[in-house]
Amino acid sequence: MSLQLDARQRAMLAEMGLRLFDRPVDGGLATPLAAPAAATARPAAPREGPIAPESIAVRAHPARTEGTFDSKMPVTRLVGERPAGIEQMGWEALAQAVAGCRACGLCESRRNTVFGVGDTQADWLIVGEAPGENEDLQGEPFVGQAGKLLDNMLKAIGLDRRHKVYIANVLKCRPPGNRNPEPAEVAQCEPFLARQVALLQPRIILAMGRFAVQSLLQTTEPIGKLRGRVHQYAGVPVVVTYHPAYLLRNLPEKAKAWADLCLALELLDAKPGQG
Repeated sequence: MSLQLDARQRAMLAEMGLRLFDRPVDGGLATPLAAPAAATARPAAPREGPIAPESIAVRAHPARTEGTFDSKMPVTRLVGERPAGIEQMGWEALAQAVAGCRACGLCESRRNTVFGVGDTQADWLIVGEAPGENEDLQGEPFVGQAGKLLDNMLKAIGLDRRHKVYIANVLKCRPPGNRNPEPAEVAQCEPFLARQVALLQPRIILAMGRFAVQSLLQTTEPIGKLRGRVHQYAGVPVVVTYHPAYLLRNLPEKAKAWADLCLALELLDAKPGQG
């Protein structure tokens, strides 16, 4: 099934999506959206081996490497430096490395590191900016009101944070007072996210918020100029959208966020049978 949307269909989906965004997270959905249902209806395909070039987004990752790093091996670490061997780590070892990282000053004020949550065989990788107070307390990304909105967005396309979705942040520790991340902090954390992408091999990355977008795409362009186009990170197509916290402060922008989700669905639907 091809999800090719004309202007009228996009307007209809936008109206439906906005209603769903506003539903309580625990209230459920009366019926799933019909058009995006293809996102969860594709037959599973092997996750190993090369992927043939396509017209939209060629993924050039090597085969999965889970298990190539012994998680029981000690992680070499010096004060002020990242753990060594990140590029060889599997999921467990990577999570342990993040939990013990003291590469920047954020380690002094954090309560918990926020590694990520979700399905490690996910098609979707959602990348946010940095943990906030609730995330720091719970050790999970996108909780609190912004997380509830994200959950509603995922429900609107038939997904949830535990199935076919993995969620991570650029920074794994909370900046004090929820201040903006500093460039040096982003630089120290980037290898952790890069390894998560390499292990996950997602079919689509949804970058949410200015710092996630700028870190992944290595650009200073504002989100408004980057939306509506397909970008690339390590061969994976990237769709840019606003952070849920921003949407809560700017409710009319929800329509744009829904359009971004529809674009991501179109990209996935253009590659049938791969996820």
